[in-house]
Order: sequence, then structure tokens, then C-alpha cells
Amino acid sequence: MTKEEILQIFRDSGALLEGHFILRSGLRSRQFFQCALALQDMPSVELLGAALASKLRAYSPVTVLAPAMGGLVIGQEVARQLGVRFVFVEKEDDVLVLRRGFKIFPNEKIVIVEDVVTKGGRVSEAVSIVKKHQAEVCSIGVLVDRSNGNAKLGVPMESLLSMTVETFAADNLPEDLSGIPAVKPGS
Repeated sequence: MTKEEILQIFRDSGALLEGHFILRSGLRSRQFFQCALALQDMPSVELLGAALASKLRAYSPVTVLAPAMGGLVIGQEVARQLGVRFVFVEKEDDVLVLRRGFKIFPNEKIVIVEDVVTKGGRVSEAVSIVKKHQAEVCSIGVLVDRSNGNAKLGVPMESLLSMTVETFAADNLPEDLSGIPAVKPGS
């Protein structure tokens, strides 16, 4: 898939939003990718999952791990496309944890799949969980990398879209954003 074809999926689904948004990182932005809107359409999930899986296949993972909520749908589809196991981590007391009887095995080759990365906090937490279980994170796959190249996660990261999106500290907003109410659409 080309970058334009991927962007068109986001536009057609209403997943590429414009306004004043509070990101999970706490930063503010004029744009927001509400990937859940694009991922409610199964043909789009299949197309995006196939494109991301093709970038991750060379890492030869045996498991895909996704942080809940954002990575669940695309993570499961990437795992299906690769023909490998799928597990997820989820928040408990505001910290990502492995639950539900999922296991991570020593030396297991894992790719972490997320919908959007800005600073990489959730992915970083997932990497720590995998390492705690003495497994190997061989790559990270994301639909949208909006980190502007700043997400340094210690392993290769593959993305379908790499967007240069301006972000701002809440106490240092440009004039156009300071006059618009901030919205936290959720991840």
C-alpha cells in the first residue's frame, strides 16, 4: 500500500481529525489519528494488517503482543496475517500488565504492534514486560508513527505512515490552539 492509499483509509473513515487535541503523552496537537474509526471496517483492517505484517515478516516472530486498547484490533490482524500467536497487555492500576493467563516464554521472538506512537510510552512499557520475561522484542510495528523520529525504543520500528505532526506543551500553545477547547478523544 502507498502512503496515499493508507491516508485515504483514514480520511474515508473519519479517523484523521483536525482541532485541538490532548494526546495520551500529555502533549497537544492540531491533528489526531482515531485509528479505532478506521479499524471498525474489517476490509480496512485486513488491508492495513497485511501491509504491516509484510513489514514485520522478516523478523520471524512467533508472537505478536499489543498494548490494549489501541493495538488490539491491528495486533490481532497482524498476528493472523503472520500465522502466529497473539497476546496483549492491559492497564491495571494505570500500569500495563500481562493478565488473563497469557504467558511470555524465555527467548520467544515477539513483535509489538500498536496503532499510533507519539512518545512511545505504552510501547516502552510493553518492551519492559517482554524483557522481564526474558523474551526478545525483535521489532515494533505501528500504523502511524507521529513521533517525528523521536521515539527511540531500542529495537527496529516499522510503520505504515510516518507523519510529521506538530505537538505542543500545554503551557506553550500557539495562539490558534489556545482559543479552541482541548479534546481528549481517547486512544
